[in-house]
Amino acid sequence: MRRRVTRLSLLVLLLVTVNGCAHALRSARVADLRGNPGRYQNHSVSIDGVVTNAFSVPLVPYAMYRVDDGTGEVIVLSQNHRTPTRGARVRVKGRVEDIAVLGGRAVGLHLREQSLYIKR
Repeated sequence: MRRRVTRLSLLVLLLVTVNGCAHALRSARVADLRGNPGRYQNHSVSIDGVVTNAFSVPLVPYAMYRVDDGTGEVIVLSQNHRTPTRGARVRVKGRVEDIAVLGGRAVGLHLREQSLYIKR
């Protein structure tokens, strides 16, 4: 009986650890993206924050908006026709991309939106 409890305890501990690691890899802060862009380059991350600015041009298939998570702002490039309004709380999942890296700093760092959830 004792051996069974030990195995069950180890299994639960392993599941909690793996779940915590997976959550840490999925979520990121904007400060982390800006501080270490190479780590996140071409990876999908989720950002929770507030939309500070949104803009689009008619007849252009892209829209952009800025999301501030409290540690900084990041531009989100969207091909979705629905852009969130200023002040909306959102959770954005997107692929981290940049235009270039000069002197270790990412130029044009942005997220290419994969999914958007607007919190009510």
